[in-house]
Amino acid sequence: MSQGILVFVEQRGGQVRKASLEALSEAHRRAAAVGGDVSAVLIGSGVKGLAAQLGKFGAKKVLVVDNAALENYSTETFTQALTEAVKKVSPKYVFAACTSMAKDFIPRAAARLDAACVSDAMDFVADGAALCPVRPMYSGKTFGTYSLSGDLSFITLRPNVFALSEVGGEAAVEDLSLEISAPKAKVVAVHAAEGNKVELSEAAIVVSGGRGIKGPENWPVLQGLCDALGAALGASRAVVDAGWIDHQFQVGQTGKTVSPQLYIACGISGAIQHLAGMSSSKVIVAINKDPEAPIFKHATYGIVGDVLEVVPKLTDAVRKLHEHN
Repeated sequence: MSQGILVFVEQRGGQVRKASLEALSEAHRRAAAVGGDVSAVLIGSGVKGLAAQLGKFGAKKVLVVDNAALENYSTETFTQALTEAVKKVSPKYVFAACTSMAKDFIPRAAARLDAACVSDAMDFVADGAALCPVRPMYSGKTFGTYSLSGDLSFITLRPNVFALSEVGGEAAVEDLSLEISAPKAKVVAVHAAEGNKVELSEAAIVVSGGRGIKGPENWPVLQGLCDALGAALGASRAVVDAGWIDHQFQVGQTGKTVSPQLYIACGISGAIQHLAGMSSSKVIVAINKDPEAPIFKHATYGIVGDVLEVVPKLTDAVRKLHEHN
């Protein structure tokens, strides 16, 4: 009988993603109600050294699929590795952080195992031993609660929503040796673009710019505030479409979804497409010279003014505060 929770733990560049540790923490909190233990699976090349730390966040066992063929991410190879790990553990649920990688291959793994799949969960409703994930619908206007049938379900969890908590345990580490099939499409090179110092989807603070910054030459104004706050830089779809900044910075329905403690919208009108990607932020500060901008209806605090005048003053104030502390 299927029981317990298996968590796919994503790693990049030899570092475990914080969002995956959040998913692991939530699995630990839900394990008692579900029944069974929490297991984790690490997939990659040279990743075994990362396994020991996962016990601190609730994993009782860590399966390590360490293979040279998994050095670079591939939808086909990671799907194969995860499905074999699921067959080994026979969990009731498979959790993963809702990252770009998970969005790509988790539904494929679910389909291969004929299992239910719900993405971007922000909460759970317990129904006895069953978990009913809650996720936003219609660009965040409402929320749906899903009842999952079958012996296996895959659920991805939105980053920065579920609390990260250490429980101080230890995990048994087990190697899962697999013969990885050669993918039809092979990664021959990875060219890393210069991006945020802080991962956008996992950042506690995000500063985003829109058309109100007036041109791409003014990004350093917002970057200065990011550096002062330790924040990640974001952008609206309008400025990405205009070619002012790369798509990797886009926040919104067709970009990245963020749930930071603080979101500062600079010169962003507040179109529904953008709100869908950041409306779950804990505190929203809007800076816009148009007092009728829709963003103010969703903001915790609003400043009516020119972004290029307000942001430098805000940056100076933050830096002075750091100097005094």
